[in-house]
Amino acid sequence: MSTTREPLDLDLARTMLRTAYDEAVRGRDEGGIPIGAALFTRDGVLLGSGHNRRIQEDDASVHAETDAFRRAGRRRGYRDTVMVTTLSPCWYCSGLVRQFNIGAVVVGEAETFSGGHEWLADNGVEVLVLDDPACKEILRTFIAERPEVWDEDIGL
Repeated sequence: MSTTREPLDLDLARTMLRTAYDEAVRGRDEGGIPIGAALFTRDGVLLGSGHNRRIQEDDASVHAETDAFRRAGRRRGYRDTVMVTTLSPCWYCSGLVRQFNIGAVVVGEAETFSGGHEWLADNGVEVLVLDDPACKEILRTFIAERPEVWDEDIGL
């Protein structure tokens, strides 16, 4: 029996990215870092969404992907899920994807920051980078306005 899956549908991936982007906007509007994420089933059912809350909760561990993952609740397995994030996942969040065997990652953009998405792909995770202009713009604007917070977030 083959375990090969059909590649993620590009239109569905773009639709799922809108949920993550809306979370990034919420984070920005709360005074935080505008990075959003959402965990979906492969067929597009939303399990949970969240955004970077490092500033709002004074907790360095609340990245967008971890927030979405926590809000999705427990599952027996995650191979059939897709983590959608507005920005290439950092090593911490890439580790979350590997630890729980999340099957696919949709990345809004990897130009502003290129985290572990290539490592994930090298380790069997399906990765789709959408190069989304809105995802780039919201983060670039934030970095220009609050470079010290961005530097703290990425560990400079």
